[in-house]
Amino acid sequence: MVDDLFGYQLLQLGELGDDMGHLVRCPIRHKILVNYRALGADESLLIASAQQLPVASDSIDAVILAHTLDFSPDPHQVLREVERVLIAGGRVIVVGFNPFSLWGLWRLFGRWRGNVPWCGHFLSYPRLNDWLTLMGFGVERMDVMEFRPPTRATRLDAIERVGRRVWPMLAGVYVVRAVKRVSRVTPVRQRWSRLRVLGPRAIEPTVREAKHG
Repeated sequence: MVDDLFGYQLLQLGELGDDMGHLVRCPIRHKILVNYRALGADESLLIASAQQLPVASDSIDAVILAHTLDFSPDPHQVLREVERVLIAGGRVIVVGFNPFSLWGLWRLFGRWRGNVPWCGHFLSYPRLNDWLTLMGFGVERMDVMEFRPPTRATRLDAIERVGRRVWPMLAGVYVVRAVKRVSRVTPVRQRWSRLRVLGPRAIEPTVREAKHG
């Protein structure tokens, strides 16, 4: 989803691994990671809250939300900030956990421990789609992955294969790309049958055994 992005400035809110190597094929040259804590002496790191970005309005070409909405106390405000800083025609890519999945079921039994990712409040795709549309975004693409339970048991590979063919709406992880439009339109539901399903382990969210304070 980043290969055909264009412009001069890209923000990534939240982490996907220890670096930004997944953006090596993105043609946008100036990439900044926005995080709530320092990750080292990296000039491309901006320590800030996703709910109050110290960024000028209408100045960013693309924003990546790496499970940011899953763990934010106010995900709607995060999207409002993204809409503010993006230029018209700018793109936002949202990586999120699907609550209506085996991952969501795992969360019901694991969130009491307070560990990542089970301490998050997984945001469903229909709600995300409504928020994006009401803020003036149009959904361009949606990919899904991770149909089996969040374990490393290889005997469950069959679930992954069958899920990609039969029930894409029950995937554990979704990735949505939307474009900021000038005018706002009526929400339109995306059909699951039109989704392009990614292969297994296309994106592996980082699991950190720590609470976000």
